[in-house]
Amino acid sequence: MSGALLVAGTTSDAGKSVVTAGICRWLRRQGVKVAPFKAQNMSLNSFVTLDGAEIGRAQAMQAAAAGVEPEAAMNPVLLKPGGDGRSQVVVLGRPVAEVGALDYRDRKPALLRIALDCLADLRSRHDVVVCEGAGSPAEINLRAGDIANMGLAVAADLPVVVVGDIDRGGVFASMFGTLALLSAEDQAHIAGWLVNKFRGDARLLQPGLDMLRQVTHRPALGVLPMLPGLWLDAEDSLDLAGVMARGSSGPAVGSEVLRVSVVRLPRLSNFTDVDALAQEPGVLVRWATRPEELADADLVVLPGTRATVADLAWLRDQGLDRAVAERAARGLPVLGVCGGYQMLARTIDDRFESRQGEVDGLGLLPVRIAFAREKTLARPVGEGYGEVVHGYEIHHGVATVEGGEPWLDGCREGAVWGTTWHGALENDGFRRAFLREIAAAAGRDFVPAPTTCFAAAREERLDRLGDLIAEHADTDALWRLIEGGAPQGLPFVPPGAPA
Repeated sequence: MSGALLVAGTTSDAGKSVVTAGICRWLRRQGVKVAPFKAQNMSLNSFVTLDGAEIGRAQAMQAAAAGVEPEAAMNPVLLKPGGDGRSQVVVLGRPVAEVGALDYRDRKPALLRIALDCLADLRSRHDVVVCEGAGSPAEINLRAGDIANMGLAVAADLPVVVVGDIDRGGVFASMFGTLALLSAEDQAHIAGWLVNKFRGDARLLQPGLDMLRQVTHRPALGVLPMLPGLWLDAEDSLDLAGVMARGSSGPAVGSEVLRVSVVRLPRLSNFTDVDALAQEPGVLVRWATRPEELADADLVVLPGTRATVADLAWLRDQGLDRAVAERAARGLPVLGVCGGYQMLARTIDDRFESRQGEVDGLGLLPVRIAFAREKTLARPVGEGYGEVVHGYEIHHGVATVEGGEPWLDGCREGAVWGTTWHGALENDGFRRAFLREIAAAAGRDFVPAPTTCFAAAREERLDRLGDLIAEHADTDALWRLIEGGAPQGLPFVPPGAPA
């Protein structure tokens, strides 16, 4: 069996996804055949593999870091939260149920067996598998049914490195507390610490690192500096704090910038669709929840959502529906993607997701939406503005277009565009042509940068993560853990898990 390592975190958003990707890229540079793995992911940011399986977008990003094609085995269980405390359960890339927390708990023993089979399969085909945990391993109320953290580590005999976010404060206490709340069996797998998002001179941390080793008997395996502007595929809305701070990646080529307001829907999904816009020099991307935040925008984007009908009701409650309609009436650009496209339709017949039957859409596109029981999962290829366009589809709503001009798989009418295709704006030629049309409709002297390459920018970010591990982590220690597992005889730190 090949080597493996589990990257856990003291909290959600501690940096597990980034560290996992960084280790994958570092190993790839060493000529190692490596794959990422996350047994259970809760995320509304998902991706479709070449064979039509839905997995977490973070695992697709980690696969890119590893230089391998994403596959369902890399994220065998995906939970997609919806309304009223229920989530869609996606197993091996296909939705299997809508469940509440208590119902899901009963499924966990079977899901752990599936996760272990997938991990074993990946290990049989790769030199190393880098696993990512979920949330914190010290959620003592969830330990009995855990399949992503210590439950996986114990079952698969994995060494565990715990990442802590020092930018939040309290990192040493959270690391010690994480260990001290685990059982002796679980503690035996915790092999070291990684301090993440540090600002300043790492030598200032040495007294704290020394004490951490004294009280936990585990070493710090690195102090990773804060890396601003990574813009990597986020897992959930916790990452939106960083996403909302995004501005233009450089000065405008023309004399004016383009301002893009993206409506921050409550159940926002696949918000990475706007990353390619934020990468464009002279394009300013911001998130909006109030009508006045759309007023000076040159383009308004209605993004994807896990709950189209519920988020459409929220849009109306906020008065954003009127703001969007007024823009369209004045010929100012509006783009809807997936759930946002469905909102722009005349009617939405939803007997499966919200079970509300037929409701009125915003009526800005000549389209009718009917929700199907089966989810569409696809990797379409088409053409737009004379450019080849690759995208991916994840939706239950089926659109019937009754007019307008064809635009990808959707349509355009006036200054309103809609499509179910995620990722379309990552295609450079298509994106530039679309932005030229937006600039003309908005009356802006904006010129898309002719050399911006989204794929190259993403590769550069992944290389920065590889550098992060190579330059700031104890890579010799990581190798020892990958090849030999957790050291034997690691001391128990009381009090341990509650009886």
